[in-house]
Amino acid sequence: MAKKLYVGNLSYETTDGDLQNLFTPHGVVQSAQVIMDRDTGRSKGFGFVEMNNGDEAQAAIKALNGQEKNGRALTVNEARPREERSSARRP
Repeated sequence: MAKKLYVGNLSYETTDGDLQNLFTPHGVVQSAQVIMDRDTGRSKGFGFVEMNNGDEAQAAIKALNGQEKNGRALTVNEARPREERSSARRP
């Protein structure tokens, strides 16, 4: 079963393709997405990678968590389920 990983502390120049290339040596990457700011179109500095299975995901976490990429130490761990957010804006 596919396993989703959170990848944090990415440089703002990182693309989806860069993210996929970073994880490919550790297994089959089903998807790789850098999260972009809706208003500015710039990277938010984190993304998600979906690996083929749990073993490949663990191998990627072990190899890449704390690894320096573009002068930044990556944070790689299992993604937590998305929290519900209220649609009402606070004043």
